[in-house]
Amino acid sequence: MTLTKTERTKILRRVNRQSATIGAQTPETITVHGDTLELQEFVIETRKIDVIPLAAQETLSAAIDVLRDERLERIDQLKNSPLDTETAETIADEIIGIDRALNALTTIRRPSFGDEARSSSVDDHKRWLGFLETVRV
Repeated sequence: MTLTKTERTKILRRVNRQSATIGAQTPETITVHGDTLELQEFVIETRKIDVIPLAAQETLSAAIDVLRDERLERIDQLKNSPLDTETAETIADEIIGIDRALNALTTIRRPSFGDEARSSSVDDHKRWLGFLETVRV
């Protein structure tokens, strides 16, 4: 059955609600750029991470950008494409799943400038100790 304007509006409101992800089931998988990702597993694993290492921050930012783009594409599809009700509901579930993944990714703590400075200071100290050890020998 073709999606009516009222149903379309209702689904769009649901996915754009601030609380849309609360109590919602994350889809097991989602297709992004032709690749199937284990979204449910990804969200669970991401929540186990306390702090993003500096080396992984660029990758994290890229993943967030890709997920945001995918969300926008699906919203556009819901707004403008001729869809049946079942397909629209599937797309809505995917959007909510993407939102859960984005929420998980954006709440991972990134080291603060102070943390980075302390880490850098410790690394500098270790290098100096190593240098002193080689000079002493």
